[in-house]
Amino acid sequence: MFDVTILPDAIRRRGPWSLPNLLTYGRILAIPALVAILFWPRDDWMRWLALGIYTAAAITDYLDGYIARAWSQQSAIGRMLDPIADKLLVAALLLMLVYTGQIEGWTLWAAIVILCREILVSGLREFLADLKVSVPVSKVAKWKTTAQLFALGFLVVGPAGDKVLPGNTTIGIVLLWAAAGLTIYTGWDYFNAGIRHLVAEDERTP
Repeated sequence: MFDVTILPDAIRRRGPWSLPNLLTYGRILAIPALVAILFWPRDDWMRWLALGIYTAAAITDYLDGYIARAWSQQSAIGRMLDPIADKLLVAALLLMLVYTGQIEGWTLWAAIVILCREILVSGLREFLADLKVSVPVSKVAKWKTTAQLFALGFLVVGPAGDKVLPGNTTIGIVLLWAAAGLTIYTGWDYFNAGIRHLVAEDERTP
């Protein structure tokens, strides 16, 4: 793994313009770029370009957290924007993949489940934050994120990928359903944890 500690101090500055935050900003800027590119779904070159941008965005999702921890550059703006950037990227890609036809028929339910879970968990986290309650990310949630990450990659390249790897789109659909299954499990897990805190808060209220 590349040793981030060898980089110049100028790059390791803190605040809103720290490197981890810049990577998060870049991931947000990748969203309109991906949406624009996927308006040409039958152009193989555009599909590969979309995959390249998506891959870079996915890598920054890991790097911003790694660098923030390695350099002790955690910030309030980073904690706020990082999950927002992830959810915006997933939601935008799911909508565009419906538009391009990679997600259709019964597979729409997998996309709906994933989107609904993101809204549910976001709402719970926001409310529990007011109660000073933290909901940690479980191992199963990380598996869900990994399956979802790869599913979107296979589906973004779509038919262009099928020409290189037969069954590419099918692999993406299978992984999306796997992510949806894990999404239901983790969503229920988060919901149960949230409800317990809500009930306890009501019981403490006179």
